[in-house]
Amino acid sequence: MQNTDLDILISGGTLLTMSGQMNIIENCLIGIKDGIIVSIQIKNGQTFSDESAREIIDASGCVVMPGLINTHTHLPMVAFRGKADDLPLMDWLHNHIFPLEARFVNRRMVYECAMLAMAEMILSGTTTFCDAYFFESSVAEAAQVCAMRAVAAQGFADFATPDNPKYEKMMTAAERFVNHWKPYAPMITPAFFCHSPYTCSPVTLVNVKQVAREAGILYLTHLLEQREEIEIIENRYGKKPVRYLYDLGVLDEKTVAVHCNWLTKEDIDILADTGVGVSHNPESSMKLAAGVAPVPELLERKINVGLGTDGAASNNDLDMFREMDSTAKIHKVMSLNPTVMSAQTVLRAATIGGAKILGLEKLIGSIEVGKRADIILIDMNQPHLTPVYNYYSHLVYAARGADVKISIIDGKIIMKERKLLTIDLPKTIEAVNQIARQIANQ
Repeated sequence: MQNTDLDILISGGTLLTMSGQMNIIENCLIGIKDGIIVSIQIKNGQTFSDESAREIIDASGCVVMPGLINTHTHLPMVAFRGKADDLPLMDWLHNHIFPLEARFVNRRMVYECAMLAMAEMILSGTTTFCDAYFFESSVAEAAQVCAMRAVAAQGFADFATPDNPKYEKMMTAAERFVNHWKPYAPMITPAFFCHSPYTCSPVTLVNVKQVAREAGILYLTHLLEQREEIEIIENRYGKKPVRYLYDLGVLDEKTVAVHCNWLTKEDIDILADTGVGVSHNPESSMKLAAGVAPVPELLERKINVGLGTDGAASNNDLDMFREMDSTAKIHKVMSLNPTVMSAQTVLRAATIGGAKILGLEKLIGSIEVGKRADIILIDMNQPHLTPVYNYYSHLVYAARGADVKISIIDGKIIMKERKLLTIDLPKTIEAVNQIARQIANQ
């Protein structure tokens, strides 16, 4: 095996490919060149002196797996982490979060807080995220600095948002956003996010989807996060929310519905028929007592499901390992069936499942030759991870974000031995603390 032209060689460890065959390879060798996985082999006794690469990573004692994919975030909301806890969703949103956003959200706040959120995600094994917020170009700029893979979704709502108070200019700004960021794919992929069917008018929902279709980009929306949404939409339009969106023509394979806690059987049929993907955010929904999405039923209907943390104001962290643990357990207790949502199923949702709903499954989500090298190493030589009988089980039920030792994104090492290589963490923490002091002194 000639590796003289490799950028990175990962040597040893246990590889969880998360491919269609869910192969597990012990003592692996993974070659990376120009951001791409170019070879996967069994080590067969080679030593480091036998191999040549610009950088060799000793993965002994580690699990090597695809980076986690967070399919729904509002990264700048780390500024509001812990600010309005233990409240019902509508009270939390309308009486606390919306007023805070109106007063404190600006380009600098979005950029600095997104940087802190990305530090948290990188340190806990997330390599790709889908964010939806205001001033989304500032989130994308922060992602470029951090070298993270991002789907950056510009947000829309029918009230004066911090970045676009004049509604009539909204679509012009949307087109400008797409045209600016499209050339940066697949590291930065633009998308659109309509906040919800009850905060966006039919005109907004349809117009934003039309531009998204013309641009070939994703269209995301919160859907049925709380039960009250059903009554709101029925009173306004005489239809249940999913049927309402279906009749507007905005549901298709490039639509991602976030939350989906109150779906009916008819709703699930519509999502299956139209190819809509679902982002499941259990911890945020549990904290806000908003409900639980019927994920086992969605998977039975072959609906693609990914996992998301939502924003740190409602979670209150961005650790996808914690999200996986919650995902598995909430569905077991809701169904009183310990066999539903197995660890393997949940890990798929956090990797290749997330890639599928974001339209990135040909690039990321599994470790296979020809895919981009988004890879994490988890240190298994720890008390809470010993002994190991089932790797999937350990990663979902026992591992923590802090167990991630190395993060590689697009073939570049961006965190090594718990040290961030693209972010000045003390500087970023101080910048966010300055913003937090302003919020606290309001």
